[in-house]
Amino acid sequence: MEQGNTQYNFMVIEGSIGAGKTTLTKMIARDFDLRLVLEEFSENPFLSNFYSNPERYAFPVELFFMTERHKQLQEELTQQNLFQSGTVADYFFLKTLLFARHTLNEEENRLFQRLFDILNAGFPHPDILLYLHRPVPELLKNIKKRGRSYEQDMKASYLEQVQNAYLNYFKTVNEFPVVILEMEGHDFLENKENYELIKRVLEKSYPKGVNRVSFSELVY
Repeated sequence: MEQGNTQYNFMVIEGSIGAGKTTLTKMIARDFDLRLVLEEFSENPFLSNFYSNPERYAFPVELFFMTERHKQLQEELTQQNLFQSGTVADYFFLKTLLFARHTLNEEENRLFQRLFDILNAGFPHPDILLYLHRPVPELLKNIKKRGRSYEQDMKASYLEQVQNAYLNYFKTVNEFPVVILEMEGHDFLENKENYELIKRVLEKSYPKGVNRVSFSELVY
């Protein structure tokens, strides 16, 4: 397998829950020799309660996520590593706001927005954001397969809301390129050819804003 080479100093791999973003981020960090930043979601003490009772636990879940994401990204992005050329993360800070908009009530949203704006001031944009797009039934299948107990009660409607939140936000982006990669039916962990195609996506240049790519368009 060839060493990857990319022009992007700060890359973000995103996707809905179950899309495979964390697995792909680890592989990209290894093969492009990048600093790896993974979201520390499993430490959120409110997460399991949120999935069973979202109305009650939405605000503490989102507040915990926001403060932890901010702390982690701030630490990671200010550190310099002379032996690595850049950074790849499996989330970006603005996802905090996207999730909150669909889980919090109106009053909670107003307060959360004010807190977010304070923390987000001056945060760098990624040089590229790769979004792994899969249909909801495929996401549910992946979630069931990986077997995290606190995710097993997740509803299709919630995953649809998450997907729509991302896609609607991407329509407003004009500061950096967003590449939406259609992943339906394509596995990159077992199928190494698919993984090599994804690596090639991250080696290309794209205009700022939304760019849609399907596997049928990728050629060696």
